[in-house]
Amino acid sequence: MSIVVTGAAGFIGSHVSKVLLARGETVIGIDDLNDYYDPALKQARLAQLTGQPGFSFHKLNIADHAAVVALFESQPAIDRVVHLAAQAGVRYSLTHPFPYIDANVTGHLAIMEGCRRLPKLTHLVYASSSSVYGGNTKLPFAVEDPVERPVSLYAATKRAGELMAHCYGHLYRLPMTGLRFFTVYGPWGRPDMSAYIFTKAIFEGKPIQVFNQGNMQRDFTYIDDIVAGVVAALDRPPPDTGGAPPHRVYNLGNHRSEDLLHFIEVIERSCNRKAEKIFEDMQPGDVQATYADIEASRRDLDFEPRTSIEEGLPRFVDWYRHYHGVSGEGG
Repeated sequence: MSIVVTGAAGFIGSHVSKVLLARGETVIGIDDLNDYYDPALKQARLAQLTGQPGFSFHKLNIADHAAVVALFESQPAIDRVVHLAAQAGVRYSLTHPFPYIDANVTGHLAIMEGCRRLPKLTHLVYASSSSVYGGNTKLPFAVEDPVERPVSLYAATKRAGELMAHCYGHLYRLPMTGLRFFTVYGPWGRPDMSAYIFTKAIFEGKPIQVFNQGNMQRDFTYIDDIVAGVVAALDRPPPDTGGAPPHRVYNLGNHRSEDLLHFIEVIERSCNRKAEKIFEDMQPGDVQATYADIEASRRDLDFEPRTSIEEGLPRFVDWYRHYHGVSGEGG
């Protein structure tokens, strides 16, 4: 049996692939290695997987539905799929909307179409996002909360993916689990995320933009905790009782909301340098606060995040120093 991991050269996908390979799984990685951010980082992540026993890789755009279906049909031993490939980023969607439809809607559909042709499929786990909660002010965000008023196109496409999964669960009885990730950070992270942006600017002696005058809170979740949740979900497919579709949605977050300014302070300490801050207004499509209610994840997945930002951010900064060859205080 084998597991497909889409977005295998991505931040979360590469970490998930490592863990699955370490426990002896056969992993088929898919990624298009696009240039949304530096492809060299994706290649470096992929290099850690290439050559490992049980790993194979296909460079493939998931929006190419014919290619996706052809690949799945050529691999009848696939019994599980972890679908993490997506066009990420809220702000990028303001200026480049079409890649979000291509990857997050068309691509999501292509993966489900491929899955329903797999004779041995037992579970499809896919990535959603805390962004689906939009401008909700009730904290923490629970999976039962209304999610019909997104404030960014990115969020809208992620909610569309959940609805599409519910539909395919109903029509084809595909066992599926959607995971709403809350601001993931850690080693090998994405350059468009706050931890990377702030660390890079601090080491380069450049100012950082702090939006909403710093009055922002985020449920920052360390990569190892997210991966543990993904694998736990993969191992627990929803049962099909013949009634409701075998489709579930969970939050994966750290279950605490950190002030943005405190987050920056921890990065400053880890870098041994102070940041020059430029305070800005709130950006369109952004939200002031996120905070995950993870009671359902604890109950059903035994999910328990263990890493505080005081532990996780120094690990990220150490990785950044090593990857970029920064020494001393980065001066």
